[in-house]
Amino acid sequence: MNISQSSAGLGTVLPLTSLENVLLFLFNVILATAIIFFNVSVFIAIVMNRSLRNENRFMYMLSTCLSDICTGVSYYYAGLMDVRDYYDSPTRTFYIVPTFLGLSYMAILAAQADRYHAVSAPFKYSQRMTRSRTLLVILVYWVYAFLIVAVNNLVTLGVAKRVTSFGTFVANIFTVIIMIGLNVRLFFIAKFQLQREPPSEERDNKRASIYLIVIVAVCFLIAWLPLFLHVIVCNFAGSTCYTFRNEGSDPLRILPRVNAVLTPLLYIRGCSALRSTLLSKVWRTTCCKRKGVNPLSMEKNGAVVFKM
Repeated sequence: MNISQSSAGLGTVLPLTSLENVLLFLFNVILATAIIFFNVSVFIAIVMNRSLRNENRFMYMLSTCLSDICTGVSYYYAGLMDVRDYYDSPTRTFYIVPTFLGLSYMAILAAQADRYHAVSAPFKYSQRMTRSRTLLVILVYWVYAFLIVAVNNLVTLGVAKRVTSFGTFVANIFTVIIMIGLNVRLFFIAKFQLQREPPSEERDNKRASIYLIVIVAVCFLIAWLPLFLHVIVCNFAGSTCYTFRNEGSDPLRILPRVNAVLTPLLYIRGCSALRSTLLSKVWRTTCCKRKGVNPLSMEKNGAVVFKM
């Protein structure tokens, strides 16, 4: 039997007959493993730290980590095997794998809106966005995403293509505009509006939390825009959205998976309390103990440390 084929006859992403193909296969293995490792680590760290769990923005982080964990697990199939995740492809995942990526997109967009509301109208935010309402928002977009999956799998192929092409165009255009607009607005709030407030720990925490979500959103847009534009163009042209052989060899589809590694790393870099909990309780390193740092008191309320 050929080494590049599974027992079911499904080959690897590319035949393992050259050094380049082997390196691509190993890269996808490492990428899938890194996605799972870092997102599971951040997820556990947030769950273990009560002060982080008490903040709404960390609920969106948990949602992002959970969807990215699913992305990493599914990439062992979509990234390592010869998979074309398209409507009538025999190796398709019935829209499930792309949905996990889309859930990360919705989580970041919701987190942006949450930060904007929290900073621009803090009193109304504290009254409206209770923990239960935040969790309800997260539940709604998870249910919505899989409702779309169910609809696409129940209707005929022609209807699914029309729904996807129209939905992709509307959703991508409007949400990208909203995300960019929120990014610009949040940046100016952090840079100028908060500057007029008297110096305080709360003001610094607000500014740093805004910078964190802005940086995460910018990286997300950089990784996703090429695929967004490509899918919109090919849907309107009526052509198959694969210019490469499969998922694992298409750089436009690899970029969003790279972003699934980058996002938790930005969370770790940007939040001292999260990083401290991760190092001392999840990864159990001794650096914090050697420096005499108490992970529970390192920073109150999960303050982040991005500065611009």
